[in-house]
Amino acid sequence: MNQTDILQSILKESGHGLSLFSHAEIHALGEKIFLKTVRGKQAVFIDCVVRDKDIQLKPEEVVRQLYATRLIGQYGYPKKRLAFEYKVSFGREKKSADIVVFDKDRPDTAYIIIELKKPKLKDGKEQLRSYCNGTGAPIGVWTNGEQISCYHRKDPNYFEAITDIPKATQSLRDILSERFTLKDLIIKDTIANERKSLKDIILEMEDEVLANAGVDVFEKAFKLIFTKLYDEYCSQSDKGIINYFLQPRKISVSDTNSPGYLEGPDYDILKQAVAGVDDHSFRVMEFRNSGQTDTELKRSIQDLFNKAKGQWPGVFPDGATFELSDSHLAVCVSSLQDVKLFNSNLLVVDEAFEYLVNKSAKGEKGQYFTPRHVIDMCVQMLNPKRTEYMIDTASGSCGFPVHTIFKITGHLFTNAEILPQDKDDVLRIFGIDFDEKTVRVARTLNLIAGDGETNVLHLNTLDFERWGDKTERDLKWFKTYGKGFERLEELRAVEGDNKQFNFDILMANPPFAGDIKESRILHQYDLGFKANGKSQNKVGRDILFIERNLDFLKPGGRMAIVLPQGRFNNTSDKSIREFIAQHGRILAVVGLHSNTFKPHTGTKTSVLFVQKWDEKLCPKVDDYPIFFAVSEKSGKNNSGDYVHVKNSNGQYRLDKNGHLIVDHDLHGHDGHLQDGIAEAFIEWAKSEDLSFWKE
Repeated sequence: MNQTDILQSILKESGHGLSLFSHAEIHALGEKIFLKTVRGKQAVFIDCVVRDKDIQLKPEEVVRQLYATRLIGQYGYPKKRLAFEYKVSFGREKKSADIVVFDKDRPDTAYIIIELKKPKLKDGKEQLRSYCNGTGAPIGVWTNGEQISCYHRKDPNYFEAITDIPKATQSLRDILSERFTLKDLIIKDTIANERKSLKDIILEMEDEVLANAGVDVFEKAFKLIFTKLYDEYCSQSDKGIINYFLQPRKISVSDTNSPGYLEGPDYDILKQAVAGVDDHSFRVMEFRNSGQTDTELKRSIQDLFNKAKGQWPGVFPDGATFELSDSHLAVCVSSLQDVKLFNSNLLVVDEAFEYLVNKSAKGEKGQYFTPRHVIDMCVQMLNPKRTEYMIDTASGSCGFPVHTIFKITGHLFTNAEILPQDKDDVLRIFGIDFDEKTVRVARTLNLIAGDGETNVLHLNTLDFERWGDKTERDLKWFKTYGKGFERLEELRAVEGDNKQFNFDILMANPPFAGDIKESRILHQYDLGFKANGKSQNKVGRDILFIERNLDFLKPGGRMAIVLPQGRFNNTSDKSIREFIAQHGRILAVVGLHSNTFKPHTGTKTSVLFVQKWDEKLCPKVDDYPIFFAVSEKSGKNNSGDYVHVKNSNGQYRLDKNGHLIVDHDLHGHDGHLQDGIAEAFIEWAKSEDLSFWKE
C-alpha cells in the first residue's frame, strides 16, 4: 500500500478528506509517515510539525498536519506562534481547540482558531464560535480537508465570511480592504477552492441570520443572488480582456510556467494562467464587504440592486428594497462575495434556487428542477440548431431553454457579452410555467443568457383556453410578459388559437403528481375522453402534458419528456402509448436511476424521445427500431446528494471551469467522463439517418 492509499484508509468514512490540499502537500505528508507497533498492532505515525514528537495519525490529525504545514509554509507563521490542543476555559470546564495561532504582539492571546474535529460545517461552526467567544480571537477557520470556511468574528452574534486568513505579514484590515476584481474572483472562487455549493452557503446564511430575521428566505436570498449576478455582469469587459490573454495558445497540464488557455482537467492551471493577467485597469467589484460601516454597505448594495432591476426588468417590482437589517445584510454579503455565480453551466445557482423555491408547493405538483446532466443529455440527443424554435412547457428554472441557448450559440453562462448574431436565435427559445417563483428565477437566468431578452411566460400550459384572462385583461402581466407572448403568437398553427403551435423542439419535465379533475380542462383534450367517447372523471397531469406537448410541435418536430416509468409498462396505460405512436415515431426511451430526483422523490422515471410524423422529415412507418438505454449511475447517492468524481489522491476533480464533475453515465462531460448514453444515441441516430442527425 502506497502512502496516499494509507492516508485514504485512515480518512475512510470519517467525513474528512484531502481535496483542499495539492498533490505536493499530500505527497510531502506521505513522505513523513512511518509505522509503529502499539499494543501489538501496527499504527501509522508522524513526527508532528509543531509538537516535535511522534503522533498517531487519526483522520483529524491528517488534516491538522496538512493545514499546520500550510500555515507555516504558505502563510509564514513561525512554529512558536502555533499551538495544538489549546485549552479554552468555559467556567469550570476546559475544552481543546485544535489549532491556535497566537497574536504577534501578545503571545498568550489567541488570534486565529482552527477547528478540525467536527467534519460537518454546522457542528464545526458552533464549536468554533464558542472557542472564539471564549478566547476573544477575531478570526476563525473550520475545515474537514474537503471544505473550508474562514470567518471574522464581528461580535459574539455574527461571524462574517472572509476571503482568506491574513498572512503573518498582513492584518485583518488588509484582507477586508484589498482591491478585488473579476480576476480575483476567478482565482478565489469559494465554490472551486473551498468545494462548497451555493446551497451550502445559503443554508449557512439561513442559520446565521436569515432564519431569525423575520423575512421570506427566498425573497431575500434571491435579491442577493440577483444583485451579485449584476455586479459580475458589470465586469464583462474585464472578462473579455481575460479571455483575450488566455486564448493565444493552449497549454498542457504539465506546462505550468506558461500562461494560456487551459485545455485540460486541471483548474489550478487555469488559475495560474489568470494570475498572469494585469488587472490594474479592471473594475473593482462592488458586491463586497470591504470594511465600510454596515450602513454604508447597505446603501451601496441597494444602489447596485436598483441598477440590476433596471438592467433586467420584470423580476422585482420597481420599488423593491432590501428589508434585512444593516448587520444582517453585511453577514449575507460577506458570505456571497467570493462566490463566482457566472459559470459555464447553471448547476451552481440551480441547486440553490431549487432549495429556495417553496419545495412543498413544488412537491404537491410533483415538479422538481431537472438535474443539469439530464438536461444536457436531452439537449445533446435532440441536437437543436440555429433558426429552430424550442419550448419547455413546464420550464421550472428554465434549464432546458438555457442549455439549448448554450448549445446553439456556444454562449455559456458567463458574463461575456453575447454576439449580436446570436440574439435572433435566443429569441426563438421559450419557456412556460405556472409557478410564479420559478418563473422569476427562470426569467433571471434567461434574461442573462439572452442578453436582456426572454420568452419565459407565467401561464398554465394545460389551461390554454384561459390564457386570455392574462394576455388580454391583466395589464400588469402584459407589461412583464407581453413581448414574449407576442413572439409566441407568431408561432400559432392557426391564427387566434392557443392550442397548436409550430415548434421544432420541445423538452420538458412536467409535474406528474396528482390528477386533473376539472371537466372544463379535460374536455380540451382527446385523452380527456374514454375510447367509447365518454369523458373521463380525472386524468393524470403528466398524461395531459403528453398530448399538449405534441400539439406544440409542428410535423417533424421532436421532443424529450420526463415521465413516470409506469407510463411505459402499465397495462392500464396502453391507450396512452398507442396515442403517442399514432402521432409520432418513438425514437428512444432512457430509463433514469431511482436516485435521479432524490431527495424529493424516488419515483422511477424515464425520458421519452419522440418525433412527429412528417412526409419529409419523419415519414410514417409501421415498424421501426427504437433506442433503449438504462442509466446505472445517477450522479446522486441514496440521500439525493450529488456524487462527484475524485482523482487518485482522493481529491475532487474540477473541470477547466472550476466545476465539480458529477459522476454519471448520461454523457461524457466534454471528455471528463466516459462516453455515455447521449453519445451512444448519437451514433445510433446517425446510422438510422434521423433527420436531425444527418451529416
